[in-house]
Amino acid sequence: MIRSLVLAATAIGLSGCALLSSPDPVQLYRFGDNAGAPAGAPAAAPVQVRLRAVEFPSASRGDRLLGVTGNEAAYIGGARWVSPAQQLYSQSVETAFLSQARTVRLIGQRELTPATRVLDIDIRTFETRYDYSGAVPVVTIVAEVRLLRFPERTVVAERVFTVTEQTGENRVSAIVQAFDLATRDLNSQIVGWTETNAG
Repeated sequence: MIRSLVLAATAIGLSGCALLSSPDPVQLYRFGDNAGAPAGAPAAAPVQVRLRAVEFPSASRGDRLLGVTGNEAAYIGGARWVSPAQQLYSQSVETAFLSQARTVRLIGQRELTPATRVLDIDIRTFETRYDYSGAVPVVTIVAEVRLLRFPERTVVAERVFTVTEQTGENRVSAIVQAFDLATRDLNSQIVGWTETNAG
């Protein structure tokens, strides 16, 4: 009887240890730090463009990296963004405008500067796509962008941007690098498009 109680207590103790064991380590990553080549001297009177809150799909807006194979979706294990992807992207597009734009000035969410244009960015796709399980993936970002006249809120221009970046290999580091390159490419295109249409 005593032996049975000892064995039961040991089993409970071991199960408690299993429940309290530390989870597998997760590596944190970021993207969008590199803003691109400097644009040179800004215009004397740039067009003031206010950035609305950037929209993201619910599956991608958090800190997990989304992978898609056909109709199946799963998060890539062992890796997370250092902050929610939606937040990192918003910071990256503001940085891109700061370093690259010459004829427009992007006004962030915290500024109270009056604006005559509003930039609306809706990220529709932000994911790693696989042709089949274990394949070398492609990072895909699709953004629907509108430039509005303010305060009328009439559409000045709108466009859908699609950027794809090959990873080269099915490794987390390669996937993260592809997200970084794709984000920089997208942001540079948005900066150029906004400057073309904001005047």
